[in-house]
Amino acid sequence: MMDNQAVLFAFGLTLFAGLCTGIGSAIAFFAQRTNTKFLSLALGFSAGVMVYVSFWEIVRKANDALTLELGDVTAQWVTVLSFFGGMALIAIIDKFVPSYENPHEMHSIEEMDVGKANLPKDETHDFDKLKRMGIFAAIAIAIHNFPEGLATFTAAMSDPSLGIAIAVAVAIHNIPEGIAVSIPLYYATGSKKKAFLYSFLSGISEPIGALVGFLLLMPFFTPVVFGVLFAGVGGIMVFISFDQLLPAAEEYGEHHHSIYGLISGMVVMALSLLLFL
Repeated sequence: MMDNQAVLFAFGLTLFAGLCTGIGSAIAFFAQRTNTKFLSLALGFSAGVMVYVSFWEIVRKANDALTLELGDVTAQWVTVLSFFGGMALIAIIDKFVPSYENPHEMHSIEEMDVGKANLPKDETHDFDKLKRMGIFAAIAIAIHNFPEGLATFTAAMSDPSLGIAIAVAVAIHNIPEGIAVSIPLYYATGSKKKAFLYSFLSGISEPIGALVGFLLLMPFFTPVVFGVLFAGVGGIMVFISFDQLLPAAEEYGEHHHSIYGLISGMVVMALSLLLFL
């Protein structure tokens, strides 16, 4: 039987990470301008944490679990295939989400007033069309956040300290994502309150991803299932880092800011893992 406290702890971490999308939404509506240097460093930091922990901890633990059941050679093959399978999953999700609704398309706070001012008046009052746009955007956000929730939950179930590190990295990732989500939703609805509410609620898809993963997989949980899932989580996190976080970090700031953040994230993650030995 699984420890109920461990499940609640893992679920709580996932909820925390998901709801940080709402913090980004609040920043978008109450900040006067985008702090691009901070966002660049933060996104690079988040990428550094995810990349380091994926290669140093997650893939290694997945391979160890599989080795006990499948033997050394087979375990390595399954680990590698699962790792790239996780990458393929998140790549497919990105492929089928149009760029306008894709919450990983970065925006700045300054765009809000400019973009709204440029909307034709008849477009602003086309409420049916705006409602459809908002719904499609919300669905796209939920699809993107779903595997991240499963990743955070799985890591926390394996190792609470590892789960905390990943939850913080995902939370940092979700703050600027909330900014990117709120602005197109604001265009769609014409209401800051609605844009904040929808983008805040979109973070709920992360704990939903954790819950669905728990209900579907945990009853059949074995070392092999854990190894495959954990290696896939590593692939998802590495893909998110290289495809979304680092490009966004460079877009928000200078090249060196993103690299400094990346290295800082790796250093902090390495030290935290050493301190928990």
